[in-house]
Amino acid sequence: MSKPAEEDVHFRVLRILEQNPDISQRELAAQLGIALGRTNYVLKALMEKGLVKIGNFSAAQDKRRYAYILTPKGVSRKAAITKRFLARKLSEYEALKTEIESLRDELHETSNVEGPRHE
Repeated sequence: MSKPAEEDVHFRVLRILEQNPDISQRELAAQLGIALGRTNYVLKALMEKGLVKIGNFSAAQDKRRYAYILTPKGVSRKAAITKRFLARKLSEYEALKTEIESLRDELHETSNVEGPRHE
């Protein structure tokens, strides 16, 4: 997996965990649209980097449930990743806008050359 793609998954995981620390791995995988095994692998990688820690989810009836908590380092890293993610998405947006305008121009030119069509 490319570095930006891996970073995008890490960003999405950190973002989801920050909003919903008591999410299960299965729910997280579903939200991410990736396999449960890959979700587990990503969570372990984030824990090894010191970005996420596991705590017992004390409000849960099932004490085996965990909460995934962003560490201060995780919050800081998420901010940096967010900045890069936003820059990439803005660049993609600008490229897409340019392509759309080009396609509109092509379509307009084609319509003028062929004249109106009656179907």
